[in-house]
Amino acid sequence: MIRTIGVIGAGQMGNGIAHVCALAGYDVKLLDINADRLAAGIARIDKNLARQVAKEKIADSDRTKALARIETSTDYKVFGDCDLVIEAATEDERVKRQIFQQLCPVLRPDALIASNTSSISITRLGAATDRPAKFMGMHFMNPVPVMQLVELIRGIATAEDTFALVRDMTVTLGKTPVSAEDFPAFIVNRILLPMINEAVYTLYEGVGSVEAIDTAMKLGANHPMGPLELADFIGLDVCLAAMQVLHDGLADTKYRPCPLLVKYVEAGWLGRKTGRGFYDYSGDKPVPTR
Repeated sequence: MIRTIGVIGAGQMGNGIAHVCALAGYDVKLLDINADRLAAGIARIDKNLARQVAKEKIADSDRTKALARIETSTDYKVFGDCDLVIEAATEDERVKRQIFQQLCPVLRPDALIASNTSSISITRLGAATDRPAKFMGMHFMNPVPVMQLVELIRGIATAEDTFALVRDMTVTLGKTPVSAEDFPAFIVNRILLPMINEAVYTLYEGVGSVEAIDTAMKLGANHPMGPLELADFIGLDVCLAAMQVLHDGLADTKYRPCPLLVKYVEAGWLGRKTGRGFYDYSGDKPVPTR
């Protein structure tokens, strides 16, 4: 039975995962590399919980209890009593492997590990741990407190009871799990990222401006957010990394990252988090950069 959950990474995804787990009644151990990142993560959780209170989705007492259930640390030993640890670090396989090397020695033998990777092979990541049978993918959508879906991915070695425990826990979070096979980018990003990449090609080739492309997809396909606006929200570096995984893993030229996407990432224009991507966020209202 899962009662205590560890979360590695207090960034955009990690703090969202900690938020929903604590709100659902789980004790949460949140780890990051320094105290500043942890403080920023807790501040974001507090702000998002306050927003839920303001919208009358939860009571103020729920917010107080959820915050009290989260313990922060920069030491992996904090995970010693965890039933499940969810890794939500940057989308870089080398980083994730280094994390698992530090994590596995401190865990109980029966503890489960899940990765929030959006595209990397679960089988390969599981093989980098001491417990491939107790390892699986648990891909939350961004922003975690709002989005209803969690993709659950078995690696080739994932045990059925591991999958069942994590699936049941996902339901207790108020999320809807879907099972995806362990192929590059799984379901959502296998479909979504090539669409975003194609939108960048449409911009690159001069078919339409940033504003024209986003307006066309919002009004023509009834998307709540245009693809370039969405790319900025996700992070252009994350979009590029996922396209590279698709291109490398499936060896199909249709997944080739657009050169303009590469150029924006090289410039450090990663979207909202850096204040500039396909839009400039320095003013009161986002302004297209092309």
